[in-house]
Amino acid sequence: MTIPLLTLSHQQPFWKFRTHRVIANTTESTRNLCKSTLYLFLALATPFIAYRCFNSFTMFWSSSSSSSQPATKIDAESLRRQRINSSKLYQPDASSKVPVIYSSYYDISFLGIEKLHPFDSSKWGRICRFLMSEGYLEKKSIVDPLEASRDDLLVVHTEAYLNSLNNSVNVARITEVPPVAMLPNWLVQMKVLYPFRRQVGGTVLAAKLAMDRGWAINVGGGFHHCSGGRGGGFCAYADISLCIHFAFVRLNISRVMIIDLDAHQGNGHEMDFGNDERVYILDMYNPGIYPFDMTARNYINQKVEVVTGTATVDYLDQLDKALAVAGSNFAPELIVYNAGTDILDGDPLGGLKVSPEGVIKRDEKVFRFARDRKIPIVMVTSGGYMKTSARVIADSIINLSNEGLIETNVHSGRKIMI
Repeated sequence: MTIPLLTLSHQQPFWKFRTHRVIANTTESTRNLCKSTLYLFLALATPFIAYRCFNSFTMFWSSSSSSSQPATKIDAESLRRQRINSSKLYQPDASSKVPVIYSSYYDISFLGIEKLHPFDSSKWGRICRFLMSEGYLEKKSIVDPLEASRDDLLVVHTEAYLNSLNNSVNVARITEVPPVAMLPNWLVQMKVLYPFRRQVGGTVLAAKLAMDRGWAINVGGGFHHCSGGRGGGFCAYADISLCIHFAFVRLNISRVMIIDLDAHQGNGHEMDFGNDERVYILDMYNPGIYPFDMTARNYINQKVEVVTGTATVDYLDQLDKALAVAGSNFAPELIVYNAGTDILDGDPLGGLKVSPEGVIKRDEKVFRFARDRKIPIVMVTSGGYMKTSARVIADSIINLSNEGLIETNVHSGRKIMI
């Protein structure tokens, strides 16, 4: 027996009528979604595309004008000096400000991807907010640095390395955030590498301010795993090495001490200055954690290995001894202090058990070491993988101020440690 098909008209079956409506609705929804996606992309991309076009146009004309000049052979060191002398990174006027360097561009935030790495990429802004809320810093007194340009970066970095950062896969490896590999590189440049370049500008400027004022703190920086030809460990640019090379040329100094107290070995600057007698490196680190760079360890002038589980009292005792030895071995004209807070008890990567009070005391000891010898000091904040790091750093800066080791009152006009 054949059952007649239910229809709404003489020719059109009911099921076909429903299907056409579903398809129509789905097509319209898809079209709207595509429109929204396109509008979002254009909103994000248009400013960057305009910037890139302008930048390319500028670079084209500058390269055209330079290519019209007679070609001259120039050695690497002369080219480095030329780049340093033509840099604008020392330009920001800090005469009416305190030597605390920070820009809101330091903080990295993009669709929550930054949370895939244990590093707190918003800690720099939170440090300043803590200091301002407690009356130790005014927003208008903070020094805003410039972004390090490609020519600035070429003072230390190779062309090949900088070109490698145009590949998002390489940036994902360096920052240890795999999803970054899937992002268009223009977005990676804008949201990840630009904040790093701004922090590099801060570290370079800090040396000039320290020589002028006795001390300077870059609230960011401390990318000590990056060398001229290789990045890693969330460090894309070698800001410490750049800072020192700029100081050699622009500040006319010839002896710098790096005091690296991050829990991790500072293999980047060690590779950059391995055979440079002008730089003395004191590195106090946990040998049982990243980066396990045995080659770089050979370039450490004073190696202090603190094993996993080292607690506050033992740590500070070893630091006292290390500073005494460093002071007798080398007489620097500038100290670059890499003040990582990943030595804190509970840090997921550092493996040490130093209390917040211990970190504050550690920083005080290093600043006293510099002041007692009348040596200008630059501090960068480096690693620290707990949300509490920002609070501890702010408390340490407050303690330095209370102890008279720095002066955060812009109106005092007092020069510290020189």
